[in-house]
Amino acid sequence: MIDYKDIGARIRAVRLARKMTQEQLAEAVGVGTTHISHIETGNSIPSLQVMIDIINTLGCSADELLCIEIREARPAYNNWISELVADCNGQEIKLITDMVVALKASLRRLKISANES
Repeated sequence: MIDYKDIGARIRAVRLARKMTQEQLAEAVGVGTTHISHIETGNSIPSLQVMIDIINTLGCSADELLCIEIREARPAYNNWISELVADCNGQEIKLITDMVVALKASLRRLKISANES
């Protein structure tokens, strides 16, 4: 069953992360502010075209907004990691990269994986 309140909450979270108002999103998508509000609260189901326009306007993936359980989370995590380091300088990115490489090597050496939980 599709949980439209959950999808709406994700839309709202991404919109706020982009520092965008409901009015700005509505204008970019070509719908009324009330419609965006109803979508975000789960009281309205967006058409496929409106959903595509929301995704394109917010610059996110459909996975981020639609997946209840992300079976292949790599695109969502890649986007999240990119946003996380977007404000880092070159030295900070190098340090973060070195730490990730070391952590990955340790996980592989210890044979730790998500499947062993």
